[in-house]
Amino acid sequence: MKNQVGKLFLLIALGMLILCLIFGLLAAFNYIFPGIWKNSLSFTKLRPLHVSSALFWILSGSIGTIYCTLGANNEKGASRRLSVLHLLFWITGIVGMFYAYLTNQFGGREYWEFNPIFAFPIAFAWLLFLIQFIRMVKPIAQWPVYIWMWLTGIIFFFFTFIENYLWLFPYFRSNFITDTTIQWKVNGAMVGSWNQLIYGIAFYIMERISGDTKPARSKKAFLMYFLGLFNLMFNWGHHIYTLPTDTYVRDLGYAVSMTEWILLANIIYNWRRSLKQIQKNYTFFSYRFLMAADIWIFISLIQALLMSVPILNLYTHGTHVTVAHAMGTTIGINSMILFAVFVFFLDNSCYTIVGIFRKWMNILYWLTQICLFVFWITLNVIGIKKGILQLHHPEISFYNMMTDMQLLFKIFTYTGSLLMISMISIAVMIGFKYLNCKINKLGKLNENFIIVSNNSKSFKST
Repeated sequence: MKNQVGKLFLLIALGMLILCLIFGLLAAFNYIFPGIWKNSLSFTKLRPLHVSSALFWILSGSIGTIYCTLGANNEKGASRRLSVLHLLFWITGIVGMFYAYLTNQFGGREYWEFNPIFAFPIAFAWLLFLIQFIRMVKPIAQWPVYIWMWLTGIIFFFFTFIENYLWLFPYFRSNFITDTTIQWKVNGAMVGSWNQLIYGIAFYIMERISGDTKPARSKKAFLMYFLGLFNLMFNWGHHIYTLPTDTYVRDLGYAVSMTEWILLANIIYNWRRSLKQIQKNYTFFSYRFLMAADIWIFISLIQALLMSVPILNLYTHGTHVTVAHAMGTTIGINSMILFAVFVFFLDNSCYTIVGIFRKWMNILYWLTQICLFVFWITLNVIGIKKGILQLHHPEISFYNMMTDMQLLFKIFTYTGSLLMISMISIAVMIGFKYLNCKINKLGKLNENFIIVSNNSKSFKST
């Protein structure tokens, strides 16, 4: 049952990815055709629809993966009733989110801009997920690092989700600095929470592909885990450099951010070994997506370190550089890891990447990587240019600034269109192959049932 619920969450995730990409593309066209959808889907609606869909793509994919992983060998752990309730609450929260945005029921904060009433089913669903997770991992004697990462991610996400709604209380909402500090802090910590889920998934998939269980139980793996946990808890400090908070908060945020150089050094140190693994496992599409995620981790980590330097943060904060970093991590890291999951878990005897399907997957894979890189570079150029103009040429109006960068916005939009087409095609191909496989299995079951029934009748007649 857990596997079935897990695969339903994976299919929901694919749907959220497709919607996220469509909303993102529609929003991007506003940059070159201002107000193009204002009578139906204004930018005010499209932006939160895009961001929230991306968020639910990551979270739904993570939930589905964890159910499939832990439910495969643990049929007695999780409760069937709680699994169904979890799924129903989750779907209710997603439907409520869309309903709120489309009917202009705003009032929340970043990532959760919909009417706060729809936060309740999401919170209940996540609490049920935590209960289910504890029940499933309880029988496991020695936890590998990815289970600790999942537990950390689930607990901290629940904590930051609740913290995100402190603005509902007048004590926090009445002070602008306090309110903004909490919200920016929550945004940074929440990203760290779902990164724990995603990176734990990457550990698990690599273990399954290689067949080697030692790396996920090594001292080095746990050292990196605690470093990531440390960053999750305190790294948010660099998000509030521009706010007039206490100096020690900014200093702590900067110091913690700089510990990420250890992660960068570790990636470089293991690069030669990674090349050998690529040569060995390149034929597996799951590994190929993980390889892409590994490269984007390297790129995004360098960018994050540069953005954490106060003088550079002054130029990048609130510009398209931040958007570029978000796109690099969301698409380049999280989405590539989740694609690896889908290919891995939805693969079976009648769902195999061979023939023409393999050829198109290969084309779409490389098209996605090339478009994403151009998309990312363009956003960074736009952001840097905007930051310089805002700080050194305040006399230039916002309109003139945007008009001056129309060529860059066109490259960004058209490259984004190709990126959307390639990623939706991958999602549709994966989903279609899986559903087609299930239909074929049902057909075979019906055929077997008819044969058995006919044999039974023949036996009785004799």
